Amino acid sequence: MARLAGKAALITGAGAGIGRAAALLFAEHGARVVAAELNEDTGRSVVREIEGAGGTAVFARVDASEEDEVRAAVRLAVAAFGRLDVLYNNVGGTSPGDGPVTEVPVEVFWQTMKRDLFGTFLMCRHALPELVAAGGGSVINTTSMAALMGKPPPARDCYAIAKGGIVSFTRSMAVQYAPHGIRVNAIAPGVTVTERLAKRLDQGAIPQPLLDRHLLGLLEPGDIAAIALYLASEESRRMTGQIVSVDSGMTIS
Repeated sequence: MARLAGKAALITGAGAGIGRAAALLFAEHGARVVAAELNEDTGRSVVREIEGAGGTAVFARVDASEEDEVRAAVRLAVAAFGRLDVLYNNVGGTSPGDGPVTEVPVEVFWQTMKRDLFGTFLMCRHALPELVAAGGGSVINTTSMAALMGKPPPARDCYAIAKGGIVSFTRSMAVQYAPHGIRVNAIAPGVTVTERLAKRLDQGAIPQPLLDRHLLGLLEPGDIAAIALYLASEESRRMTGQIVSVDSGMTIS
């Protein structure tokens, strides 16, 4: 069943990890995909893979923290597909310089805000008018378990602040845009074995107690993409303002 037939979806960070898994899955279910990605090689690669499987996709080179590039990506989506129905704000991540509030350099705070929170703000700022014009749709943001619970050491306070802001932003937009038929939800992933995280696991950079709290094992990108597909589809038509923990039980253990 093509759960996204006729819909146009813009996915940030679509060249690797969760974003790539989502782009492929959305296309498999009938979506026309804008693969928004800073890395041109990986972004174009996922477009070729989608087209090779019979789907439809275009590449947009985007730094989500640069407004001109965000604006251009949204315009490309509308020019290519005539509308925009789904925005999946997937891009983000921690910084190796992050740490406790009393120790972390102030510049790391602003770098984290720009990448994780400001990027989500800009994408919503420019995409939401197009979702309104389309008669409704779905915004899917990405927060973290770090926004929902005290994170075990080592502390990543800048990341926790940024992802906590996305939680509040998600709920605020859900109320504002419900009259336009727009749902706004967020996914809070647990430790997900993307290409980047696999390297950190090999280096022993993830504390073992944190890994042990994943009761059903660590997550794969496809686990998160499957929830994003549900939130993008009409199956979630009565769901908005929710933070969906996909964390293998981490936040309850």
